Amino acid sequence: MPELPEVETVKKTLQQLILNKTIANITITWSKIIKHPLEVEQFIDALKGETFVDVGRRGKFLIFYTHHFALVSHLRMEGRYALYPKDEPVDKHTHVIFHFTDGTELRYRDVRKFGTMHLYKRGDEFSKAPLADLGPEPFSEQFTVEYLQKKLKQTSRKVKPALLDQKLLVGLGNIYVDEALFRAGIHPEKLANSLKKQEIAILHHEIAATLSEAVEKGGSTIRSYINSQGEIGMFQLQLNVYGRKGEACKKCGRPLEKITVGGRGTHYCPNCQKLKK
Repeated sequence: MPELPEVETVKKTLQQLILNKTIANITITWSKIIKHPLEVEQFIDALKGETFVDVGRRGKFLIFYTHHFALVSHLRMEGRYALYPKDEPVDKHTHVIFHFTDGTELRYRDVRKFGTMHLYKRGDEFSKAPLADLGPEPFSEQFTVEYLQKKLKQTSRKVKPALLDQKLLVGLGNIYVDEALFRAGIHPEKLANSLKKQEIAILHHEIAATLSEAVEKGGSTIRSYINSQGEIGMFQLQLNVYGRKGEACKKCGRPLEKITVGGRGTHYCPNCQKLKK
């Protein structure tokens, strides 16, 4: 599933590709992607004649802005957007096509069909599902050491599942939680409320640093992720632990291990991230 750096990269790419393009029509072949409004015809009728004026991001969600509407899109496991000329053959896994008046098309492809789209009037998107209950952005002023300490002290969960909670902090997923915890020297099974203030301060720094570096590199190409122009991210070349089970730790040389924490495959170094009782 794309995480914050990948979605940020897609956002920036789409800003280059679709701004000022006007929607002539929309083709939807898998209606379950459209979550609001429930009637697909309402979704299409609302956006006909609208022009994309901006593309934003909230956590792992893309937000397509027209003059009157905000389209909130979640890519889930394998959702992708790409711009095509109208005469380009349509892939069988393409489920939503925005036909533009200039003869190009923005196509949404999703092999697993897990992606979602919610359409709201501009200004309503942050007070409605799925954006209403999200936590702060990791680069925002709201995400302070004090905030992170308060939230972690309030939960009895292990630190990894706590950090994956989008109500606590948006944008983090399996890859970057593993990476941030490794860089902070914290075992993923350590109880969140047992972390000392200094550990939380280091973790706070490493979360922001890890995500910042990943955004700069265009995200990580894990499994099928590419951006909207077919370009791969490069951050996977500097991953410390994720996907490296059995390989040597870049810090100490010990073999990296993989366990399950909160139902998620978790990579860590048993030497650099000791579970202190």
